[in-house]
Amino acid sequence: MEKRAFIKSVALGALSIPILGAGRTTQIKMELPEQAVRLAKKLQPGDTIGLIAPAGVLDDEESIAISREIFEALGFKVKEGDHIRDRYGNLAGTDQQRIADIHQMFADKTVKAIVCIRGGSGTSRLLDRLDYKMIAQNPKVLLGYSDITALILALYAKTGLVSFHGAVGISTWSTKLAAAFKRQFIDNEPVVFENPKSKGDQIVQTKDRVTTIHPGIAEGILLGGNMTVLTGLCGSPYLPDFKDKILFIEEVDEDMGRMDRMFCQLKNAGVLAAIKGFVFGKCTNCKPSGGYGSMTLDQLFNDYIKPLEIPAYTGAIIGHIADQFILPVGVRVKMDATQGTISLLEDALKD
Repeated sequence: MEKRAFIKSVALGALSIPILGAGRTTQIKMELPEQAVRLAKKLQPGDTIGLIAPAGVLDDEESIAISREIFEALGFKVKEGDHIRDRYGNLAGTDQQRIADIHQMFADKTVKAIVCIRGGSGTSRLLDRLDYKMIAQNPKVLLGYSDITALILALYAKTGLVSFHGAVGISTWSTKLAAAFKRQFIDNEPVVFENPKSKGDQIVQTKDRVTTIHPGIAEGILLGGNMTVLTGLCGSPYLPDFKDKILFIEEVDEDMGRMDRMFCQLKNAGVLAAIKGFVFGKCTNCKPSGGYGSMTLDQLFNDYIKPLEIPAYTGAIIGHIADQFILPVGVRVKMDATQGTISLLEDALKD
């Protein structure tokens, strides 16, 4: 799935002001009002799932057909947004059209869950015109990732709604992913997210390895998503307070120079100083910068994450990959940086 265009201008302001302290940065908070956590109801077979496209344009009818057939095969009815076939430049319709589909699905009492067909770019354009009061009154499952990070974080910051970072309609829906969908949304199980342990024909595991940056265990609310989109929200009311949170991030199609600037932005905005734990997923198709050489991702972790001396690990099955975790954003978890696990400590949905 293609990534949304790189956000070229990130706000220099932040929700917190970093000051130097002993050993690491501390934080003077300029807090947003704390929102009560809102949970959607778990799904039942036969419920209606709404399909929307709040970001990039859909190139063909087949993408819509496949998305619809996936959820019908999983035992659900499907309702399509009125504007998912529209186009405005590289976007799936004008801002007003994409907002209308979001509002329609949250307001529709027959729709029990909302799945984004794809990511791309443009979701951040919508945040200042969403009806957060109406959305808060109609909590529903929202599933997506990549550019949908903007919507997931904004809904949590403004309404306290727990949404889900995971596959979109045009993702590769394997039987493994379908089973994970059922466990999370129908069974509402207390999931433990852990990488596969298979070695295959190798003597040691070479695929989906976990690397510990700093050992330890931490508990906190899980927040995160795509790194470019998240850093683009710095200085806005749509980025949640990260104090004592567990931050997870992923990336795709970026070079290390831009990754360096984004890590620096999170540091300067006080986000890294505030968190209790850090999980990095996959950096799919990321590449070195040109010129005189390049920083490596490991060097960036050493520069920005290791000095925090908080539990941290990389390699989680999160990002622009098949069979990625379906992570509830806004739920309390326990992360073990040595074992490479994220365990839910509370239900992500209401029975």
